[in-house]
Amino acid sequence: MAPSGSQPGVHARLTDLVRLRHAARGIHFLPRQPGSSVLAGQRASRLRGRGLDFEELRGYRPGDDVRSIDWRATARLRKAQVRVYTEERDRPGLLVVDQRKGMFFGSRKRMKSVVAAEAAALVAWRLLAQGDRVGAVVFGDEELSYIRPDRSTTTVLRILKEILRFNHALGVEREAPENPAMLGEALERAARVATHDHFVCLVTDANGRGPEVDRSLKRLAVHNDLLTMVVSDPIGRLLPRAGRLDFTKEGRRLQVDSSAGGVQERFAERYDALAGDMRGFFRRLDVPLLSLTTDGDVLRQMRRQLGAAPGGPA
Repeated sequence: MAPSGSQPGVHARLTDLVRLRHAARGIHFLPRQPGSSVLAGQRASRLRGRGLDFEELRGYRPGDDVRSIDWRATARLRKAQVRVYTEERDRPGLLVVDQRKGMFFGSRKRMKSVVAAEAAALVAWRLLAQGDRVGAVVFGDEELSYIRPDRSTTTVLRILKEILRFNHALGVEREAPENPAMLGEALERAARVATHDHFVCLVTDANGRGPEVDRSLKRLAVHNDLLTMVVSDPIGRLLPRAGRLDFTKEGRRLQVDSSAGGVQERFAERYDALAGDMRGFFRRLDVPLLSLTTDGDVLRQMRRQLGAAPGGPA
């Protein structure tokens, strides 16, 4: 249960995260490609997916991909032969879930921290349904927690409860200062765990991104499938006209007159510049980047960007 007196959307609830188990079957991790994309019909995603194990060599059948023809075997047997592969069934999944103080913000339906918890739950349940092991690095401003990947409902529940432990510790009465550096520490821990052939899903608001964070992300992306979900709130770009506003960052207080001429425009320009730089960085890494906001249903946002699972709901 959420802390006493907590309103829906302020703190995540275990019942809600468990209920997402069935809904998770409606997503997969292969982002849709538009018909005009060079990847359309060739490679469904920038995610490499699991590796392939060779299963057998058999005669060519109408409809087989000509690229699977084994030309040496064809020449030897004087009949077209194709190589058949099966998908590897085991790929460890590692969630990196941000529950820092800065995530305890939301001007609409839910806090960014709740969006992150729900997104992580959907990914965890989906990975388990695929037969993958699931683990996690959950972090706040003062500590991080690591759960070793395992293929069991018990482990997923343990991950969800750990996310809730961090989530329920967030509150306006918390005096601990924000610690942007924890994003780098969490990714460094993830990079030590996921050395190769992992599916790594980072859910964060990207506060604290810098050279060290980018180096860890590059390290993770080299030998793993990396998916990043960045959580934001609409007010993050559109500063309201509310007179003088007090901001606190890294222990420093700053007062801004939001009604002053040009302040809102400069605020939006700065936000757009940072967002554009981040998109460019992940594009260069060839890593899918999903945008999640606090004013929309998390499942719908994920399904819209990832696509529905084959045979699942549209």
